[in-house]
Formats: sequence, C-alpha cells, structure tokens
Amino acid sequence: MTRMKEALLYEKLEGGRVRCNVCRHRCAIGPGKRGYCQTRLNSGGTLYTLIYGRVSSLNADPVEKKPLFHFYPGSRCLSLGAVGCNFRCPGCQNWEISRARAEESGAGTDEIKPEELISLAAEYKCQGIAWTYNEPSIWLEYVLDGAKLAKAKGLYTACVTNGFMTPEWLEVMGPYLDAFRVDIKGFSEETYQKISGVRALAGVLDSARLAQQKHGMHVECVTNVTPGINDDDNELLALAKWIVSELGPDTPWHVTGFYPHLDLSGLPPTPLAKLERVRQAGLDVGLRYVYLGNVPAHPSENTYCHKCGELLIRREGFSITGLHLKNAACPRCKTPLPCLMQPAPCLPRP
Repeated sequence: MTRMKEALLYEKLEGGRVRCNVCRHRCAIGPGKRGYCQTRLNSGGTLYTLIYGRVSSLNADPVEKKPLFHFYPGSRCLSLGAVGCNFRCPGCQNWEISRARAEESGAGTDEIKPEELISLAAEYKCQGIAWTYNEPSIWLEYVLDGAKLAKAKGLYTACVTNGFMTPEWLEVMGPYLDAFRVDIKGFSEETYQKISGVRALAGVLDSARLAQQKHGMHVECVTNVTPGINDDDNELLALAKWIVSELGPDTPWHVTGFYPHLDLSGLPPTPLAKLERVRQAGLDVGLRYVYLGNVPAHPSENTYCHKCGELLIRREGFSITGLHLKNAACPRCKTPLPCLMQPAPCLPRP
C-alpha cells in the first residue's frame, strides 16, 4: 500500500464498485480489480493509482523528438514515462513499458518525486518537461503535480498522448499543459480498432479540439502510416481535411513511416512514395506544414515558408542545423511563422 495514492476523477458506485473517469473507457471496476490500463486498482471501494511517482524511462530529449516542430525549436525537454496504456496497439514501439503490469511494490520502476523533476530539468539543461513514452493520461495525478511545479518555475510542459482522455481530464490539466502532441491513428472507428484495439476516433478528435480551442494548448498531430491498416488514401485525405477545418491550416501534421515491430513484424515498412503522396495531399487541401517522419535526411523534415517557399528551419533527424528566421518571420517575404520561438530559460542548478 505504500506505493499507492488515491486517484483523481472517479466516482463510487453500488456494491463497492468505482467508475474511473480519467480516460474514455470510463471503466467500472469491481473490488480488488483493475481498470483497462492495469494501473488503477479498486481497493475497498477506493480507487488508487499504482504508478504515482513511478518512472520507467527518463531522458533529456530534443523537443523535435516528440515530435514538436513549432514549439520552442531547438530546446531540450526532460522526458519521462511510467508503465501501462489504455490502448493495445499491435505495433507499439514501447511495448516493454506500455504492456508492463504496474506492481503495487513499484518493481521495475524508480521513484522520482514531482519536486525532483525541477532539479533534474536544471541538471540536464532542459527548458521544459514532457510526459511521454507510454500514455501519460493514465498518469494524471503525477503529471498534474509535476506540471504545476514546472509552470511555477517557468518551464514549459508537454504531453505526448493518444488523445483518449476525458473532457474532465482536460479540465484538470488544461491550466498546466502548454503542448498537446496527439496521435490521430486513423479516420474511421474500424481503422482505430485495428491499429489500437479501441474504437477511439470520436474521443481522440474531441480531445484535440478541446485541447486547442478550449484550453489554449499548442497542438501538433502525428499519423504513423501502417501498410494495409491505416493507409487508405481516402481516409488520410479526410483526416487532412479535418485538421484544416477543425484545428486550422497552421496545425503541423507529422506523417511518419511505419517499421515492422511486435505483432506487426510481418508487414513491410511504409514506402517513401506513399508518405510523399500523403504529404502532398495534406498540402493540397490547405495544410501549410506537413512533415515526414522516420525518413532521415528527407527535405520534408524542414520547415518552409508557406507563402514563398523559403527554407526557415533546417533539420537533420532531431537536430536543427539551420534557423533562418528574422523576428520569427520569413526573411524573404516577412510572413510570420506560427511557432513558439523563444524557449524558457533553463533553471540554474540548485
């Protein structure tokens, strides 16, 4: 019990059951049972999180690795993950932690208190903190405490998410999250069932809208194009149109290549020609910034002025090798780049 903390966002039901309202599964959990994510336990009619302060992965990453391209480019963020997930993606790249069982003892993780995140950010010269690697929405209580401290110290905050949290989650976290990097894995419920094990499309789209339009977060979208599963041209075109109409033409869309992994090891990698067609389709329907990912040294990793085509930010992998801006605008035609340009200063070491 020493590793457990009472959860936020739940209600008590009859017969000792509880309903978790962290993600859109809204699990009704019987006594002694866990929710779908396997990180929340009903003990005696009280819902507990088993992963508060339990960290499986910790790195100082370039913010471009999230990927976030229009959010303090060139800055570093302290990036951390726990265990567990509310999806069951057959090709998950981080399955070792996303499918790991949260132990009441905390086994397999290290304990890091929220206050320690601030000193770690300073030690590793990070301008912000990102909760990532596994699904951070199920880590609500810890993310909230850490984000409050980070904002108080002038650090930016980012969440790399599948977007399946509830509106209540967004209400709680909204004041403390700056960036919302969301996977949009397909554009039909059938495709979502194949790619994530969950019929989640409507909930994910709603979360992206709320994050941007109600809570003022910077939003960037990622779609990993997986052959034979979510690579239908019409669906991807419809997704691009949705981003334009609902989130706006300046919203970055990262179209990333799939590589065989886990249960999808038998599939081929995404052909480059396919990714390039999807990118062009996004540009054709009005998106101004469509990037290709997992394609090293491709020119579509770079940022160009949408008006005149001038190269504004040159990237090689996760590194910025050229920043050709003047007053956050194109040096040739003076068109502003919709991008948060000035990173928060890293904190002095304690």
